[in-house]
Amino acid sequence: MKLGAVIPVYNHGEAIGAVVQSIRAHGLPVLLVDDGSSASCAAVLDALSTEPDVHLLRLPVNQGKGGAVMAGLRTAQQRGWSHALQIDADGQHDASDIPRFAAAAAAQPGHFICGCPIYDESVPKARLYGRYATHVWVWINTLSLAIRDSMCGFRVYPLAAVVPLIDSVRVGRRMDFDVEVAVRLFWCGVPVVNLPTKVSYPSDGVSHFRALHDNVLISCMHTRLFFGMLVRLPVLLWRKFA
Repeated sequence: MKLGAVIPVYNHGEAIGAVVQSIRAHGLPVLLVDDGSSASCAAVLDALSTEPDVHLLRLPVNQGKGGAVMAGLRTAQQRGWSHALQIDADGQHDASDIPRFAAAAAAQPGHFICGCPIYDESVPKARLYGRYATHVWVWINTLSLAIRDSMCGFRVYPLAAVVPLIDSVRVGRRMDFDVEVAVRLFWCGVPVVNLPTKVSYPSDGVSHFRALHDNVLISCMHTRLFFGMLVRLPVLLWRKFA
């Protein structure tokens, strides 16, 4: 198994250095995906990419979080990685959990290792409670409780499963990506391991979540997945009761 970290970056110049340092402390190579950042953030990423085992993929136009992650996953596989740790650039995830996630991926290399957030007091209450609507829809669209939290951006993908998936179907390119790719991996029969992980909001005060626009995208995504679930209903029921 060759595991590396893929970080989508859009104007997180203040936080990204500490995030990279915390990941490199655990010996993982890092792939930074510059998702059309400003010149000041791009300069920070250029400097970081001169460090050992820190690589930079620059997207000329902003693709959204999902678009940046998908570009990073494809590049990670091209670099010979077998697994990719997705982690956000704003410092909200606790890199001390990396060894547990890496060990879980090594023990079950064909599984999708999905983070389950343990929040501190910094979490916005509206965001916290709003997540439950997505949880319910995910449980409906998978006919399962296997995915405990589909919105956490701290996770490990088996690249042999996820890259063919994102190359073959349309997956949301913005804040709808994390949820949709988790559901579609489940539909493809990829087993899920849920691991708790500490989350705080965020170290640099920058959030790119747009309440109206991204909630509309997520609602459309749930609708799309619901009809996809209906098509797959016989298979999902067979898997559930077999």
